[in-house]
Amino acid sequence: MVLKTEVCRFSGLKIYPGHGTRLTKMDSQTYLFLNAKCKRLFNLRLRPAKLAWTTQYRKAHKKDQTTETARKKKRTVKTNNRSIVGVSLEVIQKKRHEKSDVRAAARDAALREIKERQRKAKDGKKGGKK
Repeated sequence: MVLKTEVCRFSGLKIYPGHGTRLTKMDSQTYLFLNAKCKRLFNLRLRPAKLAWTTQYRKAHKKDQTTETARKKKRTVKTNNRSIVGVSLEVIQKKRHEKSDVRAAARDAALREIKERQRKAKDGKKGGKK
């Protein structure tokens, strides 16, 4: 059998069936209180976060350590360097450690070579048609 419990508007504690008082205001707002103490303090407009026995106080002052979830440690991803098909690990390491200006010069030389090949192929096509 499951008991339908409600929560006190002031203290935040559980109210079991057959207990508590309900206050309904003129604008049809209803408040449920555990006992007359909670109702009286609510009517006095006291803040529950300033009274040590309320759940709001305990939450504001971090008293409920059991409900706080501990942060999980992130696992660091360990990367292993492996060789790729057609390229050995030593060649990869050498290319990684060479300076950017050397890499740029090699790239420029490769681009020049490709452009020359394309020019020769174009000239060959033009010469064959005439």
